[in-house]
Amino acid sequence: MAHIHTLSGQHDFTVSVYIVRQFDDIDWRIALHVHKKHNSLLPFGGHIELDETPWQAVARELKEESGYDMSSLSIVLSKPKLGLVGCDEHFVPFSVNTHAVPGDVPHYHTDLTYAFVAKEEPTNAIADDESSDIRWLSLQEVEELSEKEIYQDARQLSVYVLQSVQNMPAQI
Repeated sequence: MAHIHTLSGQHDFTVSVYIVRQFDDIDWRIALHVHKKHNSLLPFGGHIELDETPWQAVARELKEESGYDMSSLSIVLSKPKLGLVGCDEHFVPFSVNTHAVPGDVPHYHTDLTYAFVAKEEPTNAIADDESSDIRWLSLQEVEELSEKEIYQDARQLSVYVLQSVQNMPAQI
C-alpha cells in the first residue's frame, strides 16, 4: 500500500515480523525476503494503515508476504498481555525503532518489531504483488551477509532473534 504521509520528513508507523523455525530439531533458521523496492533481505512487514491496529497490520502483512496465518505461529520475545478490560490489547513488540527511509521523499518509519516461531510451512500463497524470494537463513548465514545484502539493523535484529530462540526452553 502507498505511504500514508507524502511530505519529506514525515513519519509512518510500520510493523516488522521475524519468523524463525527449527529444522532437523537443532537448526534454527530465520525467514527473510528480498524486498522488491530495496533489493535487500528484510523481515516481512509494512505500513500500519489508518483503519487498522498494529496487530491487524501484523496479521495482514504476514499473510500477504509470507503466506502464514497468525493461528499457525507463536509469538516470542514479548511480555504477556495484562488482561485490560475495554481495550484492544496488543502484544508488546520486542523492539521499537525509528529509522530514516531515503528516496524521492525522504521520511521516517517508526517500526514495531515482532518475532514468531513457526512449526510448519505456510498454508497460503504469497500475494501476487509481493516478493516470493524467501530465504531461511541460519545464524552463521545471516552474520556472513554483506552490507549490500542486508541492512545493519535487520542483521542485528535477525541475530538477536536467532540467538534468543536458541536459548529458550524446548516447548516453543
